[in-house]
Order: sequence, then C-alpha cells, then structure tokens
Amino acid sequence: MAESMKGLVRTARCGEVTEDMIGKQVTLMGWVAKSRNKGGIVFVDLRDRTGIMQVIFEGNEKAATLHSEYCIAVTGTVRKREGAANANLKTGTMEVAGDSLRILSESQTPPFHVLDGIDTREDLRLRYRYLDLRRPELQKKIMFRSRLVALVHEFMNGEGFLDIETPDLIGSTPEGARDYLVPSRVHPGCFYALPQSPQIFKQLLMCSGYDRYYQIARCFRDEDLRADRQPEFTQIDMELSFVQQEDVMDVNTRLIAFILARLPKIYRDLGMDESLAVAAEKAAAEVVANGIEKMPWKQAMDLYGSDKPDLRFGMPIIDVGDVVKNCGFGVFTGALASGGFVRGLNVKGQGGMARKKIDKLTEVAKTYGAKGMAYIAIKDNGEVKSSFGKFMTEEGMKNLIAAMGGENGDLLLFAADKYKVVCAALGALRLELGKQLSLYDERELKFVWITEFPLLEWSDEEGRYMAMHHPFTMPVLSDWEHVDEDPGSVRAEAYDIVLNGTELGGGSVRIHIDEVQEKMFEVLGFTKERAEEQFGFLLTAFKYGVPPHAGLAYGLDRMAMIFTGSDSIRDVIAFPKVKDASDLMIKAPGTVDEKQLRELSIEVVIPDETE
Repeated sequence: MAESMKGLVRTARCGEVTEDMIGKQVTLMGWVAKSRNKGGIVFVDLRDRTGIMQVIFEGNEKAATLHSEYCIAVTGTVRKREGAANANLKTGTMEVAGDSLRILSESQTPPFHVLDGIDTREDLRLRYRYLDLRRPELQKKIMFRSRLVALVHEFMNGEGFLDIETPDLIGSTPEGARDYLVPSRVHPGCFYALPQSPQIFKQLLMCSGYDRYYQIARCFRDEDLRADRQPEFTQIDMELSFVQQEDVMDVNTRLIAFILARLPKIYRDLGMDESLAVAAEKAAAEVVANGIEKMPWKQAMDLYGSDKPDLRFGMPIIDVGDVVKNCGFGVFTGALASGGFVRGLNVKGQGGMARKKIDKLTEVAKTYGAKGMAYIAIKDNGEVKSSFGKFMTEEGMKNLIAAMGGENGDLLLFAADKYKVVCAALGALRLELGKQLSLYDERELKFVWITEFPLLEWSDEEGRYMAMHHPFTMPVLSDWEHVDEDPGSVRAEAYDIVLNGTELGGGSVRIHIDEVQEKMFEVLGFTKERAEEQFGFLLTAFKYGVPPHAGLAYGLDRMAMIFTGSDSIRDVIAFPKVKDASDLMIKAPGTVDEKQLRELSIEVVIPDETE
C-alpha cells in the first residue's frame, strides 16, 4: 500500500552522493531499477535522473516486497561498498545502509524492461513513453537538450539579444509547407494557422526597433515525417537589424564556438560517451582557430551533389563532359547533346567490388532519378573492366580514367543526365559509399556555411518560379538586373549552416527596398491584390521606416540529435510523434464530439477511398 512522504525531505539525488558523504545520513527518493533478496538481505538499485545508488536493507520485511519501478523513499547511512566496486557507476564505490523505507507508490509489471540497450519495438516504447523516458540513456539526452538551450540563452543574452515571444495563432500564408489550421469559434468559417516559423513577426519586431531578437520557438508543419523531422519542432530563431550577411554569419560562428567549448563539460557531467566530448573539443579548437568554412551553393552542388554536403570525407564529384563529348557511348553523348552533364565518382580502393554490390549502388542512383549507372573497375593488376568499354577507344578510356584520377584498385562510377538528376544521384551514392566503407569518423563535427543560393527555383507542378527560401529574401543586387530574362540565374543573400551533411540552420538578408519587394512579388506571380491580402500588414509596416535586417533559425531538435550522436530526433524530444504524425501514447489525433464541431461550424466529410 502506498505511503505518504509525511514531511520527509530528500537530501540528495542518487548520483549526487559522493565519498565525502560517507558516514552521513541521507534521504534518497526514486524508482527501483532492480531488487535482489539474498537470504534476508535485500539489495536495491535505486534510480533517479542523476544515476543509481545501491541500497542495502537487512531484516526489513517491507524491502522484501519491492519490485521494479516501485517509487520509494529511503533514509540511511552512506558507507564504503562492502563488496566489489562497480566501475560502471559514478556511485559504484559506495552504498547506503537503509534504515527506513517508504513505498510512495507501487508499480504494475512494466511492458518492457526499463534499461538501456533494450531490444524493444519503438512503437511499444512510445506507447509507454513515460516509462521509456526513465531509461538513463534517454534521460541523459533530454537533460543534454536542456543544458544546450541554457547555453543558447547565455550566449544570446550576452550579445544583447532580447528574448521575445511571438503568437502561435496566426493567419495562413502561402509559399511553404501545408499549415496546421485551427478553426475559430468566434469567427465561423475562419481559421488560424499554427506558425511554420516566426518569420513575419520577427521582421515586424525589426520594424519596431528591437534590433536583436531571439526566441526558442515552437513551429508546426504538416508534411511527411523522416528521421530528422517532426510535425511540431523547435527553432533557435533570431533576427538582427542594421546588419549584412557577414554580420549574421559572424555572430553565429561565435555562437557555435561558444556551445562547442562548453559541450565537453556537459557530456562528462551527464556521464555520456567520452568520444562525444573529445569530438566537441576538436571541433571547438577548429572553429575558434579558423572559423567555419564558406562554400557557394554551386560549388557544393558541383563537388558533392548536395547543398548540405558532408565534409567529413572527400570523394568529390568530377565533371568529365569535355573528355567524353566525342566518345562512342551514346548515353554520355546523348546527355551532353540535350544540355545535360556527365560526371563521376572515384571510389578509391574498390576496383574489386562485387558486381552484386555495384548493382545495388545502381539501384540507389535510380531512386534519385538516374536511368542507370555506368562504371569502370580497375583491378589491382591494372586490368580494366567497364560496363561501356566496348563503346570506347583505348585512348578514350585512358583519357577518361586519367580525368577521374583513376589508379589501380579504383572503382569509377558515372551518371549522365540533367544537372539536378546527376547531382542527386551522385550525391546520394557518395553518402552511401561513405557510410558503407566507413570513410569518416561518426563522432567528428564538421561545419560549413553554404552561401549564394539561387533566389528562385522552377516548379513543374506550379508552372512558375517559386522562392527557394521565402518571398522576402534579398537578391544579390548585382544579379537583380537579370531577373526578367533569366530568373534562375539570380542569387540570393541566403545562407545555411550545415553540420555533417545535415542542414542545422538557415537564414537570409531580408528585402527592405520597396521596388525590389514589388518586383519579387511580380516574379512569383503575385498580383498586388493578392500580395496585399496575404502580407498587407507587413508591407504597410515597411512604409514606416524599415531597417535593413537579416536573420537565421536553427533546428534545435536536429542540433541536439547530432550533438548526442542519436539516429533520430525522437530520441531528443520528450514526447515525439511517429511517421503518420500521431502520438501513440495519448492517441492523438482523435475524433471530437458533435457538440464541439457544431460550436466551430464544422462538418466532417471523410472521402470515400474507393472513389
């Protein structure tokens, strides 16, 4: 039967007990991780978020009734362990001789063991997330995230930023992912939208004179999920007035350096893997000494096939169009004749790769739009085998191998298609090979700024140019004069910060010049009436002295995921959703009763899937 605390006060957490406290009485509270009855002597591993303390009861009948996950309070004396020390616990040299025990609440048998390293289906763990969150490895990650947010606040406050909240119930705007809509009871037939970002409001704050804003902002997007995406997520959001692109990149490079320098202590305080601390120390030294590398978007796409390149390993993409433009292989010449590209990867030391593995790589390329993949395998003895060798002259093959930097033992892979397809296919192959061949240290932290993005990208679905970032992104003004005849050539004052092949954050300089903004809307196909309807409040605000301004937002969840070495952001979010955007624990989303729908003037019509 559960007991009350009866005025009992916890004097320490389990992991906070030190050898200086030997001989002293403590009161600890937590959960039973394990209980073992050895002939009237009961050994209890008491667990809380700071760690585990072994408690020993002798001749205590109540202790003999304890089971896993009982919530208990213990008073006893700290002493040196009588048995062998446990090197896996920071309290492993001590134990508590239990004098009194209170069972604060009992527990049913859990649906899975509350232990690290369990082989339990994720859907079961998410259904009982409150139990899953008791596991030490998850607790460390959630506590790490809290400490990470504290570092952000410390830095931003020290730099003169103001933490200002923006609304969560806003109007729906176009040019982005689908909005989550909230019906208004007071305004029948009208809807709020949950913010995909605080974009509009932080720009309005610049108009209001708050020249350095930030917040830890909750954001919502109704889009398909993946390992590093959730329908509701958290941003480290910021905006600055009277700055240029370099100013924003400078303050954020210093933010990254500030965080990296303090991560090792956090890892060690929380008892996390030492390799994480070592990697952070190396990255901090690199960023402090050399800053963060800057790479134009075009260079990133040409060399790595991605605007978020993983620079922990090499294997750049090589253009061989000039070498093969007159060869006899129709796939290459046909692609070039239609305005496409022929490019390849040199996979060093893999000339002996089995044909089955090469075929699997071909399937990877196909999933990214490629029609196939050509290859040259150079054996260790110099023998050359190629999927298209019969179409090449001996001299042509030698020239192609030389252009690729091919040597004995190398495998050369090629794609020939439109620019986007070649980049996507070879970029994906590069990442797949990097992982398969262990070409990088998984703990290494490699940052890069990607700059000079295209301002616009063509949408076949919409039949028009769309803003690659958003309609308020400032173009590179030296390119702006070409926007009518060649919109795709105009670069943006936009920048992303990438870590280990993941977009950690992104931002841009905003348009503050009326003529440029009006033209931008025109290029995007907005009539003046539509622009006024969607963004009238912002455009009106800009008529009252808008300062030059720029900003950036990080994905906090992604940052915590990478810094903790996690495979999914679900590991660093207390209560995440699954791939269909549902919450298995609280069974959301769910239906609501008719009365609520009537109050909102809503009728639910479920489409017939057979139609």
